[in-house]
Amino acid sequence: MGARVAVDIGGTFTDLVALFDDGRIAYTKALTTYDDLARGVLDCVNKANVNLPDFEFFIHGTTIAINTVIQRKGAKTGLLTTKGFRDVYEIGRSNRPDAYNLAYQRPVPLIPRELRYGITGRLASTGKVREQLDENEVRTAVRELKAVGVKSIAVVFLHCYANPEHEERAGQIIAEEYPECFVSLSHNILREFREYERTSTTVLNAYIAPIVSDYVIGLDKALRDAAFPGNFMIMQSNGGTMSASTARDLPVAMMESGPVAGVIGSGSLGQALGMPNVISFDMGGTTAKSSLVADGEVRVVTGYFIGGYETGHPMLLPVVDIVEVGTGGGSIAWLDEAGGLKVGPISAGSDPGPVCYNNGGTSPTVTDANLILGRLDPKNFLGGEMTLALDKAVAAMRDKIATPLKMTVEEAALGVIKIADAKMSLTVREVSVAKGHDPRDFALVASGGAGPLHAASIARELSIPKVIVPELPGTFSAFGMLFADVRHDYVQTNIRPMKGLDLNEVNAVFKRMGEEAVATLEREGVPKRLSLMTRTVDLRYRGQEYTLSVNVPAGEFDAAMLVKLRASFEELHYARYQHAAPEEEVEIVNLRMSSAGRFSEQDAMSFKRITQGGVSDGGKPRTRRVVFEDGAVECQVFQRGSVAPGQIIEGPAVIEELVSTTIVPPGDRATIHECGAIIIDIRS
Repeated sequence: MGARVAVDIGGTFTDLVALFDDGRIAYTKALTTYDDLARGVLDCVNKANVNLPDFEFFIHGTTIAINTVIQRKGAKTGLLTTKGFRDVYEIGRSNRPDAYNLAYQRPVPLIPRELRYGITGRLASTGKVREQLDENEVRTAVRELKAVGVKSIAVVFLHCYANPEHEERAGQIIAEEYPECFVSLSHNILREFREYERTSTTVLNAYIAPIVSDYVIGLDKALRDAAFPGNFMIMQSNGGTMSASTARDLPVAMMESGPVAGVIGSGSLGQALGMPNVISFDMGGTTAKSSLVADGEVRVVTGYFIGGYETGHPMLLPVVDIVEVGTGGGSIAWLDEAGGLKVGPISAGSDPGPVCYNNGGTSPTVTDANLILGRLDPKNFLGGEMTLALDKAVAAMRDKIATPLKMTVEEAALGVIKIADAKMSLTVREVSVAKGHDPRDFALVASGGAGPLHAASIARELSIPKVIVPELPGTFSAFGMLFADVRHDYVQTNIRPMKGLDLNEVNAVFKRMGEEAVATLEREGVPKRLSLMTRTVDLRYRGQEYTLSVNVPAGEFDAAMLVKLRASFEELHYARYQHAAPEEEVEIVNLRMSSAGRFSEQDAMSFKRITQGGVSDGGKPRTRRVVFEDGAVECQVFQRGSVAPGQIIEGPAVIEELVSTTIVPPGDRATIHECGAIIIDIRS
């Protein structure tokens, strides 16, 4: 296994984990530098004393793509589409997700109408040309877009998933007329029907491409200037990685770049502990995220909305199914007009940060509340690197929350924590109860700098019996990136009735996708022997709108395989909807292929005890006053580097480490697993 470094940029902290050739691990955190994200990355590298020339891989997760969309700071973008369809992107699905909200507003398009051009030319759904592309219209549109300062152009023609001929020609014309412009052709991003979603996905890619490309190029240059000789990889939303060069062309695949690695790591840790059913709970400085892993399988979806379902932008690419809420350590507590206590979604971020960071913050946050309640040690935050200002946190909580509500400061802080826990528990409910899973059958894997502080309370709220706190919880997403596979996904819409299906046509599509996948992996340095291809088909009863994905066995399509697929579809349909219709005709809608690869046979994630940093207590814990819901108690305070495998810690207790703090509430029991993980049994 080659030595590797992983860096994950979060809303408050940038995390680094480095794995050396001899198995040693180094890790650290540094405040995220919003003005220059690459500088924050190099701050982490320098802080961890990592010598980049000694490493073979640099894996990076970043929020730059999704933040560019949410903050609407992307490039000025134009759209070329089929004549008569320029408003598809704005009309969308014509639904009203928030039906009872009188102030509801539809998503605002990233491209205004005056920058959307309808071009003469038409393809049939089979890919047959019904009307030739008007190249003069394309040239005129490109010249006009160039004249108004457009930096990126999305090209989405009707049914081009079946035949990319018109889009390819439009791309050539753009290159001739405006060579410095970024171009996103929809068939290069996905070959799937649903015109609105495909248009939105392509527009997202075009909108962020100049920003993300500049960032990736700048970071790559900074790494090369630091004599890094190896592979620069970017984390994708689907749980895999891709090369930096691929990321520049397909930045839309980076939307959930950071959080997904933690989900992959949670699933792997659960398997290693004999608990294949886990819920990943990652609470950082700005947001909290939850995702469910059932029977060791991470749930991946293709229908995803950037910015939320109600007002977000749909993205039709595979994404690990994550539910996110704007509650983190930096979430600000505030009072609404009626005097009600609210927490988030506004965050203090890293600048100025929580009041206790003593960096100019004036609004109390969740971190300030935890400090006031004794759950954090003001002199041992980040291993003593940062001293927290308890007096300023108390003053801000008193002035902004406690006094207006006629509470004590501790009562106000406890209220902030209870509201934050309630909001975060909703994300866990959404990935479990809302999807038909009983949370009592799962363990909660807590990660992120603040996750272990709140996990036990959230688990108790949902009757989850166990909480697992991995080693390095505060940098767990970065740790998961160290072992992520290179992955790419391919799709081809091919709507055909299963009865009388042209098997040669299906085999030809899968062969083409397989050749493209192998070529991409080899271009990124993955040996062919370490590549794995998996296939699925999307099936539906004729007349249905949506589909179910069924795994395709190895081998070529033949009549026997169709029988197996039909049986699998009926079984899955019954399991999902409690009914099936064996007499109805079934259609194949999409053919899909996922390619995954590793650089060596030893790349698989493994869990073994890691030497902890921080202050050693010599096995003799201190005590500290900590406030819980039932009152204040004296808690034993352990250093994680001093607890031994097999050791049992009865709550109430606090377990501190360099990058996080774990709370074991009264009545709960923590056991140190031989791999170093803390397993907390939650009292009923």
